[in-house]
Amino acid sequence: MKIVNIVLTLLFILFAYFQFNDPDPWLWIVVYLYIALISGLAALKIYNTWLIRLGLLGCVVGLGILLPDFLDWLNSGAESITESMKAEKPHIELTREFLGLLICGLVLGMHLWQSGEVGKRTDRRRS
Repeated sequence: MKIVNIVLTLLFILFAYFQFNDPDPWLWIVVYLYIALISGLAALKIYNTWLIRLGLLGCVVGLGILLPDFLDWLNSGAESITESMKAEKPHIELTREFLGLLICGLVLGMHLWQSGEVGKRTDRRRS
C-alpha cells in the first residue's frame, strides 16, 4: 500500500496545481493538498484518524451541498463534463466539484480503513 499512497500523494499535489485556473482555486488547492498530506502520512504508516474523519466530514457536507447540482446534471442527460475545460453551464463545474469531492471521500475512507479503525470493535463497558 505504500506505493499506492505515494502515487495518491503525487496525484493530489498535481490536482492542486491544476486548480490555479479554477473559479475558486484556493478552496480546491487546500482540499487537494489536505488529501495529499493524509496520503503522504499514510505512506509513512502515520494515520491520524481525527484528521481523516474531519476530512470525511467536510466531504460529506460538500457532497450534500453539491448534490442538487449533480442531480440536475444527471437529469439533463449527463452531458460531457470533459468536453471543454471552461464550463459553459454552472452545473457542469459543480458536477466536477461533486465528483472531485467524491474521489477525496473515497481516498479518505481508504485511509481510515488502512488505519484499522473501521470495523474495530470497542467495548466501552467498565469491568
